[in-house]
Amino acid sequence: MATSDPTIVSTTSQRVVTDERVEAPVVLTDSPPRPLRFFDQFAMWANLGISLFGPLTGALIAATTGSVWTAIAAIVLGCGIGAALLGTSAVFGATTGVPAMVSLRGLLGRRASVVPTLLNIGQNIGWATMEIIVIATAATAIVGDAWRWPFVLLAGAVATAMAVRPLGSVRLLRKVMVWLVLVASVVLFVQVLIRPAGEISQDAVLGFWPAVDLAVAGVVSFAPLAADYSRHSRTRRAAFWGSALGYGLAAVAYYTLGVLAVAHLGATDVLGALIALPAGAVALSILLIDEVDEAFANVYSTTMSIQNLAPNLDRRVVAVAVGVLATLLAGLLDFGQYQSFLFLIGSVFVPLFAVAAADFLIVSKGRWDVSESSRLRWAPVVAWAGGFVVYQLINPGMVPGWSSSWVELASAIGFVAPSWLGSSVAAIGVLGPADGAAGTPSVVPRPPTFARCATPGRRLAASPQSPDNPV
Repeated sequence: MATSDPTIVSTTSQRVVTDERVEAPVVLTDSPPRPLRFFDQFAMWANLGISLFGPLTGALIAATTGSVWTAIAAIVLGCGIGAALLGTSAVFGATTGVPAMVSLRGLLGRRASVVPTLLNIGQNIGWATMEIIVIATAATAIVGDAWRWPFVLLAGAVATAMAVRPLGSVRLLRKVMVWLVLVASVVLFVQVLIRPAGEISQDAVLGFWPAVDLAVAGVVSFAPLAADYSRHSRTRRAAFWGSALGYGLAAVAYYTLGVLAVAHLGATDVLGALIALPAGAVALSILLIDEVDEAFANVYSTTMSIQNLAPNLDRRVVAVAVGVLATLLAGLLDFGQYQSFLFLIGSVFVPLFAVAAADFLIVSKGRWDVSESSRLRWAPVVAWAGGFVVYQLINPGMVPGWSSSWVELASAIGFVAPSWLGSSVAAIGVLGPADGAAGTPSVVPRPPTFARCATPGRRLAASPQSPDNPV
């Protein structure tokens, strides 16, 4: 008997597991329970979107555009594009029942999926490290530099503990944190807006589309994580709208807060300016607590990516190891090169998930072979590589050595991008449909032999698929 959403299937021999007390399976070969409703996922993604990185990104967008309203327009457009890709990426997990990097076997094939898996492991460890750094940096701005290492260790320990019990952590975010951060957010917005607006510096203005790229990259940086959580969604609709609306709206709000902080507070140190506001330290303290969920998400998704390479590893052991590594890196490294880091992430994952969305929705009709025997598919691989090249030619970023080599290549081949064309727009608007036109579908080797929502502990016998419309 099917539910109103055709994603979820139950049989007389296998029941849908939706008990809220269940936890995620510890190895890849165990089927995931499906307890997460729309609001569970909306609250989780909203919490992830409400981040101390949001105002920092907003400040970068303000500097890139030199105008409040142009910056807000770039934020709305960029976050909308990113949220659509994020939501579609969540549908991958809700449909296949496997983590994000495992689902990419259906796009690229088993062996080729190792490439984005390794990149995602590196990205997630980097993001977890930077989240812990920004927590410790903001905390020491409130209580003093002597507390940096204690906050690093505390943030790392809490994030790791949450990664060991991910579904329990999602329930905590839904029941408690979403309401606390909502109050803190209102306080910050009111305190910023009651101050008169000033002029934004024009020294670093690059234009509208580079600002859109920043917003897109910030949101799409979570697309490689989405299926790790949406595989536990009761329906595909809940997975899509929960992630797209939750993260998209929160990102718009907090990027905009950064823009307004630059305009109304004249801030170069955005976090410092927000802390200095009346009740700002209290509001930022709440956000500091909430910020740990970002580190948790990256630690947990690192473990899920590693399971694409070693499916029988206990994710709890891996989570502890990854959490310790990120904590040590956060204690030893300084914050820097954030804008370049965002652009470089976008150059890899924006075209990848544009191609994935087009292939999943148009070419493969939601039927991906995510088994160990899934074959290499050249059309998506070539489209992804082409998107990466186009992104770099238009926006090579500012990583020393890397960016200059792309500038030289563009000059050598006579490539000059139109001033209105952003690298994300080019990668999404051209390369994704190109795969849709040229690709051949992922062939499912045989019908699935288990329900997508099987009892925890039941072994996976084949890749789960749905013949229905994936959204």
